[in-house]
Amino acid sequence: MSSNETLKAQIIQKAWEDEAFKNQLIANPKAALKQAFNITLPDDIKVKAVEETSTEFVLVIPTNPAKVLVTTNGTEQTW
Repeated sequence: MSSNETLKAQIIQKAWEDEAFKNQLIANPKAALKQAFNITLPDDIKVKAVEETSTEFVLVIPTNPAKVLVTTNGTEQTW
């Protein structure tokens, strides 16, 4: 498991166990992450937290790499 996946799992686990954290995570994700995990995200990064229910599911469509991948010198690819 990558460190990003591990962190995501820790955040979800905390939200399951701590109702106040979950509510703050939904209302103000950046503040919740800063307070609980000391994570500071840049101002230009937006974070949205939503909670699935038994009748409502969330489908995240990631950015299409073909639309953001830029070749700088013919061999090196950067995001």
